[in-house]
Amino acid sequence: MEQETKSVIYGLRTTANREDQVMDFVSSNAKRKKLEVYSVIRPHGMRSYIFVEAGNRADAEQAAFNVPYARGILPKTVEYKEIEHMLEQVKYEMNIQKNDVVEIISGPFKRENAKVTRIDKTKEEVVVELLEAAVPIPITVKMDSVKVIRRETEEKEE
Repeated sequence: MEQETKSVIYGLRTTANREDQVMDFVSSNAKRKKLEVYSVIRPHGMRSYIFVEAGNRADAEQAAFNVPYARGILPKTVEYKEIEHMLEQVKYEMNIQKNDVVEIISGPFKRENAKVTRIDKTKEEVVVELLEAAVPIPITVKMDSVKVIRRETEEKEE
């Protein structure tokens, strides 16, 4: 029987508008020290705090130890349901490249496969052309409404 690892979410106070820098430091500390830190979360619409999901308090504290702009782990842990509403809008940096084959996972073209023709990271949009369409029509969709299926570089075309 596989043992499920129990993770706990800790709040970490930061200097206002320095959340991204603290996240970078904390995640690189966790990797370097091989700590049980599963995710570092910046909640949407909340300043001066980030959340660290870790196996235990010691690992969370070690990840934040000597990090510039980190002001300390909060004494109480945070329940997932308390921050869940803030996580829905968090943008995820996707690894999408031109010519990737993607599946559209939301909207009117849901479950359709398409090829990426252009990426606009500032607007977080991708322009795709549906593969099953008789005539290729460019469609602009949000980056988080597509999922990469195949990478063009892996295919050898004759």
